[in-house]
Amino acid sequence: MGSRPQIGVAVIILDSQGRVIMGQRQGSHGAGTWALPGGHFDYGESFDSCAKREVLEETGLEIGQVQLLATTNDYMPEAGRHYVTVFMGATIVGENKEPIAMEPEKCAKWQWIQWSEVAQWAKGQAEAEKVSEPWEGKYLFLPIVNLFRQFSDFDLIAAYRL
Repeated sequence: MGSRPQIGVAVIILDSQGRVIMGQRQGSHGAGTWALPGGHFDYGESFDSCAKREVLEETGLEIGQVQLLATTNDYMPEAGRHYVTVFMGATIVGENKEPIAMEPEKCAKWQWIQWSEVAQWAKGQAEAEKVSEPWEGKYLFLPIVNLFRQFSDFDLIAAYRL
């Protein structure tokens, strides 16, 4: 890994019930944590095209109404990594509405989870880390926790205008 941060793209796919698609990471840094679909930003790509490509590769879903929501600074010294994560919002536009684990070595399954529940996990995990206690809930991938740390008033529904 070089001395410069890499760029990751995380896609918050929102449905009309306030749910988002999340899965548990496997075989990479952050293994065992819950994450959004996404991946590395490629040379020459737009954030839009990266979000669409990564979601299709990972979940088999076609997305649209893609828009920039936020960015986070994600320093992971224990993994020897540093990312700037670009959070994109999107909705499903294809016929298929259920995610499929297209890369099971990276994520065994995807599921719909209420965004409000994700926010509770992030806040609980951040609080536990502050006092160096184990967190009893579901662990989130660092960029999601940082989304709530770095933007304490982040409101997905307000940020993403459908």
